[in-house]
Amino acid sequence: MLQLESNLEGKYTEFGKIQNAIKDAGFTLGGYWDYDRGIFDAILSKDQGETIYLRLPFIVTQGMLDSPNAYIRFETPYVIKHIANLGLEHDGSSMMDATGFSQFQEPIDKDGSIDDKNKWISVGEQVIEEKVLPYLN
Repeated sequence: MLQLESNLEGKYTEFGKIQNAIKDAGFTLGGYWDYDRGIFDAILSKDQGETIYLRLPFIVTQGMLDSPNAYIRFETPYVIKHIANLGLEHDGSSMMDATGFSQFQEPIDKDGSIDDKNKWISVGEQVIEEKVLPYLN
C-alpha cells in the first residue's frame, strides 16, 4: 500500500454528489462499505491477475451511507495492488469456480508489492488532482 499526499484528505462533501461526479473517472463504491464508512475505488492498471487500485477511503459524518444526502469526510488516499487467484477453487461450489473465473475468489495477495512506487504515487496523485478535487471546490 502506498499512501498519497493530496489535498483530498479532510475534505467534506455530499456522498451522492461526489459519487455521481467521479463515476465517469472510473470510480465505484468499493464492496466493503458500511453505513458509517466506505471507499471509492478506481482501477489504475490491470494486467492478467494483477490490478492496481486507487482507493479513496472516507467516513460518514452525517446520515448513513445508503442515503445520497449523507455527508462524508475523506481520509488518506492510497494505491494498492491485488493479485487475483486465477486458479480453481477447491470446494467446487459453482461452475464459475470450476472455470477459474469466479469474481468472489479471494485475492492471492490483497496488498501485493508494487514495482515503480514513484510512478504509481504520481499517477494516483494526478488522478485525484484532475478527476476528484475539482468537484470539491
